[in-house]
Amino acid sequence: MDTFLAIASRRETRDYSARPIPDEIVRRILDAGRLAGSAKNRQPWRFLLGEDDSARARLAEAVFEPTNVQGARLVVAIVGRSGLDTGRCAQNMLLTAWDAGVGSCPNGQRDPEAARAALGLADGEELAIVLTFGYPAHERHPERRTAEEWSAGADRKLLDELVSSV
Repeated sequence: MDTFLAIASRRETRDYSARPIPDEIVRRILDAGRLAGSAKNRQPWRFLLGEDDSARARLAEAVFEPTNVQGARLVVAIVGRSGLDTGRCAQNMLLTAWDAGVGSCPNGQRDPEAARAALGLADGEELAIVLTFGYPAHERHPERRTAEEWSAGADRKLLDELVSSV
């Protein structure tokens, strides 16, 4: 898929089908996060997969929308300080997933301490974001529109509202 089409057509997915994500796609999603650039190449993150049912249930209760975690086929917690580097890492994962037809959603933490406990994080370890992935319950077809058509239909400010010269 064209990169701009992926960016323009990607929407948050909160309703996932039961279809499993093949291991090679999971690995590709995780590798995309690993490949993100970071200041001084520190790569200040690690990835925890929410595979244990009990931990996943506790994590679901700690995010703003529990059903995102409960229905996902893949749950990835990015451990590291929130900021530009972990944001780049997460965005790489989200776009790589979408390129494979896998939907995703970043999940904010309603109760950060409960999320940390669910993941078994040590003192001093920070949870940057929880990402959920799965094939959309309702199929999506990004190629049915051009990137420009997706962009025009997005609920976003107009580019002219965001750009100015100094």
